[in-house]
Amino acid sequence: MKLFVGIDVSSKDLKVCMMNGEGDTLQSFTVDNNLEGASHLRDQIVAVADKLPSKEIQIGLEATSVYSWHPAMFLHEDEALQKRKAKVFTINPKLITKFKEAYVDLDKNDHIDAWLIADRLRFGRLPMTMVMQEQYIALQRLTRMRFHLVHNLTREKQYFLTNLFYKCSAFTSEVDSSVFGHAITELLLEKYSLDEIVAMDVADLADYLKDHGKNRFPDPERVAKCIQKAARASYRLSKVVEDSVDLILGTSIQSIRSIQAQIKELDQAIERILSGIPNTLQTIPGIGPVYAAGILSEIGDITRFDDQAAVAKYAGLVWRKHQSGAFDAEDTKRIKSGNRFLRYYLVEAANSVKNRDPEFGDYYRKKYKEVPKHQHKRALVLTARKLVRLVDVLLRNDQIYTPRRKVNAAKD
Repeated sequence: MKLFVGIDVSSKDLKVCMMNGEGDTLQSFTVDNNLEGASHLRDQIVAVADKLPSKEIQIGLEATSVYSWHPAMFLHEDEALQKRKAKVFTINPKLITKFKEAYVDLDKNDHIDAWLIADRLRFGRLPMTMVMQEQYIALQRLTRMRFHLVHNLTREKQYFLTNLFYKCSAFTSEVDSSVFGHAITELLLEKYSLDEIVAMDVADLADYLKDHGKNRFPDPERVAKCIQKAARASYRLSKVVEDSVDLILGTSIQSIRSIQAQIKELDQAIERILSGIPNTLQTIPGIGPVYAAGILSEIGDITRFDDQAAVAKYAGLVWRKHQSGAFDAEDTKRIKSGNRFLRYYLVEAANSVKNRDPEFGDYYRKKYKEVPKHQHKRALVLTARKLVRLVDVLLRNDQIYTPRRKVNAAKD
């Protein structure tokens, strides 16, 4: 005998439907989405489960942003529910929406949604349980914030480059050094006009770049000449427009540096937490603490997944099959669902691994040559799918990565 509990979550309350194995509704009620409401919900679940009596309790909630996180964690960690073998599932809202289509002319309200979630639990074939250990959750908060900041940094840099074109339209075509290097951004912060840059002595400009660049330019005089060439070739602005653009560039540079400092602080916090989680992912060439943390924080305990294919599906690195009769389509699309954070860190890690591990590099180049369009994107995603298999083996077996070429050389 099983008890199925469907919960429709909102910021204010939890709509609850309890159902038995035959699909009969046992209770339907609403509680506040807070600690007191969750405690009352727990008491009701325990009372109904003991009355049945039930051998297992399955509790399902839609993954509704942050609102489902607290009740899901509360119900998972509750001792009374743990004693009664309760399992908590967070379900993709898309699955409930598609499941509802099987019921013709069903009304739409929150209590119906709770009933649908309970019925979906009853049908089985559910995703893995949601809950992870606290150290994974703490790590996940940091890696997702880092994901957020990295994308903000990319947008800010693009905005900076747009305004740089107003200031110095020929800069990116004439200067091959990064505009985001410390020396060049300091030069822009000085708010020199293009004519002032052109009038500078090349040696003085080279010394400026050398001092502010901490001797990182192999040939500062050449860079100085390129900057002056870009200044001469660029369009001129009126004084009032140039002052406005200078202010925008300075503000943008400060924003970029602030985000970079925040990312650095997060990286240090990520490394501290990661040091307390045993794993062998960093034995893979190209995977450092940030990529390892990003992958681990989303996967959690690898035993939550049946196999590597389940991990790939969770990450959205799966392609739909299209087959009918003797026809089997070769060009298929990747599924749109999946954990975008895990997919991001796997793809970024694959991009790094392919540059450092010969086996992954050969695989990437092979996939790159197979198609005439979208070569890099396709090859990189397929390489990430290959990386999933390796990650699964290392985590499941607590195994250190040993490249196949080293193994073959040792055999020889």
